[in-house]
Amino acid sequence: MARDSRYDVLFEPVRIGPVTAPNRFYQVPHASGMTNALPRVRAAFRETKAEGGWGVVCTGACSIDESSDDAPLPFATLWDRNDIHAHALTTEAAHRHGALAGVELWHGGASVMNRSSRLPPLSPSGIPWMATHVGFMGNLRPRTMDRADIREVLRWQAEGARKARTAGFDIVYVYAGMGYLGYEFLLPEYNHRTDEYGGPIENRVRFVREMLDVTRDAVGKDCGVALRVSLEELRGRPGRHHPSEAHELVAQLSDHADLFDVKMDSSPTDCSPSRFSGEGSHEPVIDFVKTLTDKPVVGVGRFTSPDMMVSQIRRGVLDFIGGARPSIADPFLPNKIREGRIEEIRECIGCNICISSWHDGVPVRCTQNPTAGEEWRRGWHPERVAPATRPGKVLVVGGGPAGLECALTSARQGHEVTIVDAGTSWGGRLTFEKTLPGLAAWNRVADYRLGRLNDMPNVSLYLDSRLGVDDIIEFAPDHLVLATGARWTRSLYSSMEIPVGKLEHENVFTPDDIAAGRLPEGPTLVFDFDNYYYGGVLTEHLASRGIEVAYVTPAGQASAWTIMTNELPLVHRALARRNVPVTTLHRLKDFDGDTATLAHLFTGEETKVACRAVLIVGLRAPRTELEEAIAARRGEIDAAGIRSLVTIGDALAPGAIAHAVHSGHLAARELGRSGSRAHYLRDTPITDREPAFDRAEAAE
Repeated sequence: MARDSRYDVLFEPVRIGPVTAPNRFYQVPHASGMTNALPRVRAAFRETKAEGGWGVVCTGACSIDESSDDAPLPFATLWDRNDIHAHALTTEAAHRHGALAGVELWHGGASVMNRSSRLPPLSPSGIPWMATHVGFMGNLRPRTMDRADIREVLRWQAEGARKARTAGFDIVYVYAGMGYLGYEFLLPEYNHRTDEYGGPIENRVRFVREMLDVTRDAVGKDCGVALRVSLEELRGRPGRHHPSEAHELVAQLSDHADLFDVKMDSSPTDCSPSRFSGEGSHEPVIDFVKTLTDKPVVGVGRFTSPDMMVSQIRRGVLDFIGGARPSIADPFLPNKIREGRIEEIRECIGCNICISSWHDGVPVRCTQNPTAGEEWRRGWHPERVAPATRPGKVLVVGGGPAGLECALTSARQGHEVTIVDAGTSWGGRLTFEKTLPGLAAWNRVADYRLGRLNDMPNVSLYLDSRLGVDDIIEFAPDHLVLATGARWTRSLYSSMEIPVGKLEHENVFTPDDIAAGRLPEGPTLVFDFDNYYYGGVLTEHLASRGIEVAYVTPAGQASAWTIMTNELPLVHRALARRNVPVTTLHRLKDFDGDTATLAHLFTGEETKVACRAVLIVGLRAPRTELEEAIAARRGEIDAAGIRSLVTIGDALAPGAIAHAVHSGHLAARELGRSGSRAHYLRDTPITDREPAFDRAEAAE
């Protein structure tokens, strides 16, 4: 299919200093949970994006010195020859597909705790980041940098740039965003200096300008020099000669960088989930940059629509369409636009499960793309699946995320696939969840898979089809997949921090009741120990229906796990806008129809709360009725010629939608496999030299 000519502008080459990007698709630096300890995993992950048409593919944060140590959170390093060789795997992989490779050189300043190096963090004025998230907490405070420290950091940056060039990178970054060292010099809250690096904005940009200059001196004839900078706070501060200090910064640094990579100041705004922000949400902050520089500008905004991309370029907002989350969800997004296959784009749903991977310290995972992070480990490709050695008839029972993914991947392998669901619409849990505040985009999980399945001649789809064992035996598939999902329970929560017992009362609700349209009448208490998004969004849902609602959790915050997905502050703001009182560190102990009894998680002190109903969002249990009925008649199942039976998704182990999709994909890849599950490859660091090194030698 031919590309729509409206999108031709997206495929124009763009110059970045001495190098040229082949098109306007730019995978900006983003965390992947893949450090130098996983060099092959990392290279294959980035290579897939280059193969998919991203003209520039960048690393995540890459430390230039031991004083920038983010452990145990994943971060890359460019400290020695082993690091150079590890990164060379990535640059070679990008270059194989004609993409440029960029490296985000990084010093975390006061925002790192140096838990491993045990070196005092560096800061312009000794101001620490006093994080409230335990993953970022530490009790070693930074020291104030003197001029010798500044010279050292400049030297480390130059050496890092030379190492980057040796590793084959085409674009080398100076990072002045997201609370890290360069950013700390820019903001007066961090920067209290009275020398030439502090005071007015022209002094506060000096350190960043010098970082750019030493980078250019080191590699500028061979590599583009990029500045990644957060502009949100600066945009809100009046400038002396321009409307804001953000304007002042761009004007003063225009001649020092080959590219501006512009972003927000904190993860909740920079990578805001779709639940709270739409596509292109950065534009009001970064729309001015191109008016003050003739250098190319890249920005992000969870871009998945080519029309939005073209609009930003035509209106002079951006030169490059930056992608982090969309490039994970669909590494082949550019090629699908290029080839006129827009309907095949696997659009990012903005759930931010990818971001949680970094907080968890593991390779990236994605709700939409189960192959993310598995390219080298399992040999999975997002667009290609090897044909089945023995194509057969596959019956998938259940049309939720796991079942749809399993059906699609099985069909791509060449199996004859039938998928059935007892409901009247596809999507399983998404059928209801997509109607909740801010979650409409999540239905892309179902829409993408249904769109592909409906186009495939070897797939049959049946709704309103509740199968029993007799039906399955009569159908006699070669492979039977059970994706029957899970149900919410009325389990309570004990001081041992585990589910215990059940609360039985006619006015005790579960999320399944709400999904079925059964709503409580009168004041309702939501008791949430699931801790992810669902308790918070259901509270919003009830409040939006005019129901008086209070939220209680044994965790320290509402929807506590959403700290991992950048949602937590936004969840609390949403509940505040609905005037929902939030009670933390309490568990629900009892309910009699008029009063709920709460107990403090640690002290046991009891509190009475008047309410007419309780909604428990806590434990889910697999729906096992069909599986148990099949097990009771296993002899008949075997006699029908059913060679394999596998349970997937929430029916196997309840989890996030990302877990269900991955489970469905894995089951399809291993369909009919006998014996134990296949093991994935274990990556190892590159150690061509002994760990001790001479820094001067390393900076080739």
